[in-house]
Amino acid sequence: MLDAEELLGAEAARRARAGEPVRLGFLGGTFDPPHEGHRRLAEAAQRELGLDRLLIVPTGRPAFKQDREVAPGDLRLEMCRALAASLGGAAVCDAEVRRPGVTYAADTLRELREALPDAVEIVYVVGADAALTLPRWHEAAQLANLAAFAVANRPGYELDADALASLEQAGFKVEPFSIPAADVSSSEVRRRIGTGAAVEGLVPAEVPRIIEREGLYRKENGHDR
Repeated sequence: MLDAEELLGAEAARRARAGEPVRLGFLGGTFDPPHEGHRRLAEAAQRELGLDRLLIVPTGRPAFKQDREVAPGDLRLEMCRALAASLGGAAVCDAEVRRPGVTYAADTLRELREALPDAVEIVYVVGADAALTLPRWHEAAQLANLAAFAVANRPGYELDADALASLEQAGFKVEPFSIPAADVSSSEVRRRIGTGAAVEGLVPAEVPRIIEREGLYRKENGHDR
């Protein structure tokens, strides 16, 4: 069961229980592995959205990534904790990793909502490209009621006024913000590891050690692990 103090930190939890408004950012993803682009996104969200806490939530079995195997959830949690440690004001939530079956955001948001005081506003951080698909997400109408949505615009992936208006008409409360470009992706990191190239500087400081220790993403293992 989720605990409000673990999710928010002791001080923010105290304020929320006293009825003071608290903003909790929700940054979901496969994080296979987490990389510099995730860190820049997280930093921008913390800065631009006035978050009291940022929750990093790695998926369990991603609904949109059934075509490939991902690294085990416990290892992605460990790598996400390295990402959180590099940020400050961030925590990692294991709700989706420990839930059996396919991961859906609506289920996680309901679980969070039940654990948190009413004064907490959940702000779901999503990239501009993914934001366009929100009306097609599982239980989209429920999603719109469970959280506000912060849309991260980056060069080449920006929502215009018409796209924002369309999301709002679909019931989503949308708050755009900008993030710097980052020429890195999880697939590129995995590719580099598979070829024996170094990834220091592309991922949080402790992540290369975890990858090396577990032999992750080595193509000779047969399934990019």
